Amino acid sequence: MRHAHTVEQVRRAESALMARLPEGTLMQRAAHGLAHAVLDLLGSSYGRRVLLLVGSGDNGGDALYAGAVLARRGCAVEAWLLSEHAHTGGLAALHAAGGRVVTDAPARPDVVVDGVVGIGGRPGLRPDAAAAFARVAGVPLVAVDTPSGVDVDTGELPDAHVVADLTVTFGTHKIAHLVDPAAAACGAVHLVDLGLELPHAHVEALQPADVAHLLPRPTSDAQKYTRGVVGVRAGSTQYPGAALLSVAGAASGLAGMVRYVGEPAVADRVRTAHPEVVGAGRVQAWVVGSGGGEHAGAELRAALADGVPTVVDADALHHVDHTLPQHTVLTPHAGELARMLGVERAEVEAAPLAHARHAVASYGCVVLLKGRRTLVAAPDGRVRVTETGVPWLATAGAGDVLGGLIGALLAAGLPSYDAASVGSWLHGAAAALASRGGPVVAGEVAHAIPDAVRNLPRV
Repeated sequence: MRHAHTVEQVRRAESALMARLPEGTLMQRAAHGLAHAVLDLLGSSYGRRVLLLVGSGDNGGDALYAGAVLARRGCAVEAWLLSEHAHTGGLAALHAAGGRVVTDAPARPDVVVDGVVGIGGRPGLRPDAAAAFARVAGVPLVAVDTPSGVDVDTGELPDAHVVADLTVTFGTHKIAHLVDPAAAACGAVHLVDLGLELPHAHVEALQPADVAHLLPRPTSDAQKYTRGVVGVRAGSTQYPGAALLSVAGAASGLAGMVRYVGEPAVADRVRTAHPEVVGAGRVQAWVVGSGGGEHAGAELRAALADGVPTVVDADALHHVDHTLPQHTVLTPHAGELARMLGVERAEVEAAPLAHARHAVASYGCVVLLKGRRTLVAAPDGRVRVTETGVPWLATAGAGDVLGGLIGALLAAGLPSYDAASVGSWLHGAAAALASRGGPVVAGEVAHAIPDAVRNLPRV
């Protein structure tokens, strides 16, 4: 599991560790980790030009001490101080190693190290800092801990912030590293272990081993009913494809049986495409809404009346106006969630974590907010971020497949939070397999789900 802690949690853990270590040990660990990450990016050291943009406090100290390490390795290191209160020890170390202080951007450096605003700083950049970064635009940039200016604990972005190619963080990931839009400003993220003892993190991201551990697998004595039956109430004569794609996600082999309930003409098309699918009957989970049109409200009421976990998507989301059972999973994109919460879409996109949590508080169930970094938020405060997927996954019908996949995992016995987050992870992994670097359509994603499961590590 990749965990993301708050600034307060990190500060407390750092203070506890520093009390047991010689003074300056933690900063030296961070600085050496940062320096080696910069060297890996450069590929060589001798004659390479490194510019440090340095603010006040420990963040600037990390950059200066790392600069000293780089200078000793043969780099030409220059520090542009953007504060009158640069870290004294770090500055002395840089001078001793042969680095120098400048008052403007020198000839084009090979890399810029952003040590201006640390995790305790306010979001945004001062005008002088913004101007300094503008002077080195286009140069590969390594951020110290987080890109300067991002909101570390929310993942939100103010008007002025740094966009990094690589972020080197210390001790643990921060929320801004996982949650968009700030995550998109971090570039690749490299974690330097400091040996911190950290509390439980409310924001996390599944890794392949986690998915493999959570995934329901048939036992040696399994049969189709014990593996779970998922029902799909999706599609219409106007949107029959939604039914086919929802069923394709549900019929990926993760549940023992799929039932389809819908208009006869659509049901005929479903059975033709998926002869293993059967009709109405008892289920352990429902998937409702995709392409449902005018029937979506009635289908949602019928599904909820069964009292089983239900995935509510697309058209059915228009009929959600009250608190739902905790085992329900809502799967809106930003526009749908904006309508549900009475805000503008741009507000949701600017603060997805805050709005996903707002939706959970409003509806009392699991909310999956689709996006580049899909968020799955639970009523107990936990949030999982999906890091799998490719840009080609932004294609019509992909959400229908996702809904069916989550429904299958619910029917197979996973709790709603796990089903939504595992389903989202597998959906993204399947898209990457189907895409192979190129375009992909939703049906291909559904067909790749079994391969995504096969590629998981053995547990």
